Amino acid sequence: MKTYVKILSVLLCVLMLGGCFGLFGGGPDVVIGGKNFTEQDILVFMMEAVIEEHTDLEVQTRPFLGGTDVVAQAIERGDLDIYPEYTGTALINILEMETITDPQEVYDTVSEIYADEKNLIWLEPLGFNNTYALSMRRDHAEELNIETISDLAEYAPDLTLAATHEFLERPDGYAGVQEAYNLEFGDIRGLDPGLTYAAVRDGEGDVNDAFSTDGRIVAFDLKSLDDDRNFFPPYYPAPIVRQDTLEQHPELEDALNKLGGSLDDTTMSELNARVDLEGEDPRDVAREYLRENDIIQ
Repeated sequence: MKTYVKILSVLLCVLMLGGCFGLFGGGPDVVIGGKNFTEQDILVFMMEAVIEEHTDLEVQTRPFLGGTDVVAQAIERGDLDIYPEYTGTALINILEMETITDPQEVYDTVSEIYADEKNLIWLEPLGFNNTYALSMRRDHAEELNIETISDLAEYAPDLTLAATHEFLERPDGYAGVQEAYNLEFGDIRGLDPGLTYAAVRDGEGDVNDAFSTDGRIVAFDLKSLDDDRNFFPPYYPAPIVRQDTLEQHPELEDALNKLGGSLDDTTMSELNARVDLEGEDPRDVAREYLRENDIIQ
């Protein structure tokens, strides 16, 4: 009986290891990850769709993994093969370089360094610029005659900033904009990404960090303040892929580049709003858009 138990235990271990390390096959060819907000979900599912449509590869998606640091570390470890990153985020937050305002120069800079130092390849940008912004309720901004972030600085000591935890931690977030504009808010609330817009809408905060393509800016009648000192760099998203993955599956490049230049700011804002405000499934939204634009069948 003891011998039987030992043999059974060994077989179970082998089966478990086979499942973990792919000894028996059946695992995905590529794993796509994304950050913890709606736009990233939609982009992850767009990339999944074009790979499935235009290659024979099996895809696994891991959306909503976490913030920039979590996802960036995951692809460098090899836990992910692909994820959508923003050029300005790579420049400032990951590479810790000084701000560059020219979009092409930012792309060229980050793509060269990523290839040389991280063995990660930037493919074609998707077309839109999801830059950071600071927003307020429109009626409140008009009441105080605030048009720009410079205008905001005068009133900030009496206002509450409702910001994502990532914005509060990033060098191209609160610390940087605070220094550039001499901002000192009376109170700061760190919230999850989905809650900052509602906090301002509901009067639980006065100012929030916003993404320029977020549909809630229009839906909640918020006003994006002009970045009159050009603090925020361009944030053009593109798929980044592990070099070893591309070498193993070169067909990925043509498939993913079918998304290149396919989205503008307004379109991305509308897609985000369909998920955030109308409750649609992000995978359905992604695939419907791609079908309507003849990128997939």
